[in-house]
Amino acid sequence: MIRADLAEASARDHLTDARALAARGGARALAGRIGAALNDLDQVRSTGWDELDDLDRATVLTTALECRLARGELPAAMTLGEALGAFLDRPGRTGAIAHHGRGELSAAAGDSDLAAGHFGRAGRLVSEDQDDPTLVPWRLGAALAAIHLGHRREGAALAREHLAMARAAEAPYAIAQGLRTLASVDASSDRIAMVYEARAVLAGVPAARLAAQTATDLAGLLLLTRGPDRDEVLALLRSAETYAGGEELWPLQSRIRRLLDRMGEPARPVRGEALAALTAAERRIARLAADGLTNRQIADHLVVTVKAVEWHLSHVYRKLGIRSRTGLRGSLGPEPVTA
Repeated sequence: MIRADLAEASARDHLTDARALAARGGARALAGRIGAALNDLDQVRSTGWDELDDLDRATVLTTALECRLARGELPAAMTLGEALGAFLDRPGRTGAIAHHGRGELSAAAGDSDLAAGHFGRAGRLVSEDQDDPTLVPWRLGAALAAIHLGHRREGAALAREHLAMARAAEAPYAIAQGLRTLASVDASSDRIAMVYEARAVLAGVPAARLAAQTATDLAGLLLLTRGPDRDEVLALLRSAETYAGGEELWPLQSRIRRLLDRMGEPARPVRGEALAALTAAERRIARLAADGLTNRQIADHLVVTVKAVEWHLSHVYRKLGIRSRTGLRGSLGPEPVTA
């Protein structure tokens, strides 16, 4: 959730530091840089809260809440949801954003009735000129809540309405969201074609989380069809897995791992899991290889045989889920700085 006016205003000289930081956090969340977004939004809440108006505050809280839910951090999201309570009675977009955030929280907690109520309230609060499918995509939340409550026609109609508005606004992020949701709620549609279209719409758009979610959707749908292209499905899941692991999005990562398990493919450990699995000798050799040393140079440096280096590296590749030393630097990350 990001206010376009904040993003545009961030370059203006009169914009306060807190609002600029809030805008950057929102933009990063939209781009799928969840960790960086949370850093910005948490800083705003701790140091610049008094500089924001109610609309800014509701937006920061809702964006942070959505980021926490993306990471599966429900207790932290609930704390943010409680803070949103102060804005539920506000008119216009402020109240709409607050209700949208509470709707997302209710949906994550499994309370579809309450979620539907919050999303419906958000829709009633936004005026026609404020009803932007990117800023407050309340119809999509309402559509999913309706499906969970057994109201399939209503859910599909809401998703189609969102998609029509997004197409009219030529908003790629909102269009992809609409296609993804409609594919989920309308079993009578060409769901695979919709998700392929969503992926095409997102090409070149900085929306890594939505792209990974869409890739996972497509992989799941393809697995349901007869004779899917196994290489295509695996490539979709591996790309989403890499992103989800890097941003610590455990709900998405769990979904990806279930699909990989269905294919009989092992899940790749995320960086923290992988590094913890390496022995001290493996970490030492992997670091030297990542720095560009040959196997012979590593062997001479550590006073071991070349065969020992090769043996350790083969174990490193397996544990990190890579095929050669070219993937070492990205898998290992920066070397820790010691005092």
